[in-house]
Amino acid sequence: MNSEATTTTNTAPDAPTVELPAAVTPALVLSSHPPRVPLYPDEPRTLAEVFTRAARVHARPDALNYKRDGVWHALSSAAIIEQARDIALGLHALGVRRGDRVAILSENCPQWTLTDAGSQFAGVVDVPIYPTQAPPQVRYILDDSGARVLFIQHRAAYERVAEDIKELTHLEHVVFFDEQGTNEATIAGGALTLDELRTRGRALHSAQPQLLDELMRAVQPDDLATIIYTSGTTGEPKGVMLAHSNCVSNLLDCSRQLGFSDEDVVLSVLPLSHVFERGAMYMYLHHGMKVYYAESLDKIGDNMREVCPTVMVCVPRLFEKIYARIKERAAAGGQLKAAMLSWAVEVGKEWARRQVARTPVSLPLKLRHKLASRIVFTKWHEAMGGRMRLFLSGGAAMPEEIGYIFLGAGVPVVQGYGLTETSPVIAAGSLEENRVGTVGQPIRNVEVRLAADGEIETRGPNVMRGYFNKPEATRQVFTADGWFKTGDIGQFDADGFLRITDRKKELFKTSGGKYIAPQPVEQRIKSSRFVNQVVLVGNGRKFPAALIVPNWEQLRAYARLKNIAARTDAELCRHPRVLDLMQRQVDEHCAELSQYERVKRVALIEHELTIEGGELTPTLKIKRRIIDEKYQDVIERLYAKAESGERETQ
Repeated sequence: MNSEATTTTNTAPDAPTVELPAAVTPALVLSSHPPRVPLYPDEPRTLAEVFTRAARVHARPDALNYKRDGVWHALSSAAIIEQARDIALGLHALGVRRGDRVAILSENCPQWTLTDAGSQFAGVVDVPIYPTQAPPQVRYILDDSGARVLFIQHRAAYERVAEDIKELTHLEHVVFFDEQGTNEATIAGGALTLDELRTRGRALHSAQPQLLDELMRAVQPDDLATIIYTSGTTGEPKGVMLAHSNCVSNLLDCSRQLGFSDEDVVLSVLPLSHVFERGAMYMYLHHGMKVYYAESLDKIGDNMREVCPTVMVCVPRLFEKIYARIKERAAAGGQLKAAMLSWAVEVGKEWARRQVARTPVSLPLKLRHKLASRIVFTKWHEAMGGRMRLFLSGGAAMPEEIGYIFLGAGVPVVQGYGLTETSPVIAAGSLEENRVGTVGQPIRNVEVRLAADGEIETRGPNVMRGYFNKPEATRQVFTADGWFKTGDIGQFDADGFLRITDRKKELFKTSGGKYIAPQPVEQRIKSSRFVNQVVLVGNGRKFPAALIVPNWEQLRAYARLKNIAARTDAELCRHPRVLDLMQRQVDEHCAELSQYERVKRVALIEHELTIEGGELTPTLKIKRRIIDEKYQDVIERLYAKAESGERETQ
């Protein structure tokens, strides 16, 4: 496919060509892109200006909200700026200067956002770390980044990594968000709480009231704002260097089409350590939205009913879990409720497909959809707080089936696409142009083209400055003419909407020489009500096979209905009738695939794939290399017994 013929762009008209900022390694600057055209006169240029402008323009009494001891508490816009100022000056009092690195290891909480803001005020580069990352990975990130300060949530979080990080000589201070977290023996350089750090900052502000303004004026758009280490599905983490201009341009160029306003209420769910939620947080504040921090993934449902959000950012796996839970509750209510849900969902999907295709909706379908909404979908809305108008999905490909189900239920899910290396958004849909199955069109000022093999390449003001301490890895992800290679395979439709088909590195080839993209096959299989998770395998084999984690509620109900005798889930997995059911489900859902793509064998896995188990990234993407290693024996037995017609279980 010709690259030039497949280029799609959304840039400002008649913009002159300029060179990329000098912060990019000169050897990589082989082309230029048009500069951004400001959207309004006081457009922020740095993340510090994003925070200060948000407080000035919106001045909310309840900008950030968090739950403590069962009660919701609010932080005002003015309090955010005051506390961020104290943190910035507290870091300065510790000797941390512009360009130095500090790390943040914590679950989502106001202190995370305040520390981020304080770092940006001081020109300090912050390095987020997932709280679920293994201690050796935490050590690697702290060591590679050269972080001088570690902000950490509480004592338990510190004790989990203490042994691994104790020899890091450049780590001078540990700052605990929890007041009970610290004591003098924590590290050689001592430790302090965030309140103690802020006290130092206030004292410095009293002595030098002009210092904060001086620090903020020194921060330039091309300065590094953050180094975000990719969790990665393969290999060691790489530190993505993002400048203020990367983050701010992406914030401004993609948020307007989503229709955010200061009347919106958002429940923040995804980890702020991930660029998706962090970039979204900047959007929330920029548009004056009221932000609530979810207590945990387990309490999302409760929190939604309490705060009644209008907007949420999620990953596809969460939508799958929501719908799976809805199906489980319907099944528990008996055959009539399950049948009613199935009917309503099919009606909703048919209505949604016509809406997306902009084809007429017949009067009978309108009436059926109205009835389905009244007796089924209204309950979904009530469970989500009753005001949800928009879900944003990113981080991985979302099955079309899920997109149509939620749209048909009156809860649209708008998809976006991007990577940590692109700050993150490359393309995004909108409520007005919500093409299910696509990730929308390239956002303003971002260009996209397809390489000859279908790989998506992009350039624009959102593209990273490179990988920290890894010049060779940086060179490998740029083309000779300066476009960033995403590693994703995609295609454009006739209207310029981008569809992601798979990860380039995840494509595998059978022994017969046929290439298979696993994600589309996995999405088909996951549409079975008996399937919770699935991973396709088969690189270098005669045919593809699937490792399946069953939907236990559905499978147990089936076993009771069919009088299948099994005392445990492990026995249920091994039962011949269950294995036959699963193979029939896979055959049914893969019937439209080419012969070489069809899954010939399945292996059932008893335990769910998790972040803690190492099989999923913090954004719930599959770590295929880890699964190949962890279940190597299962996979080998599956193929070894294939010719005898046996099926495998774990």
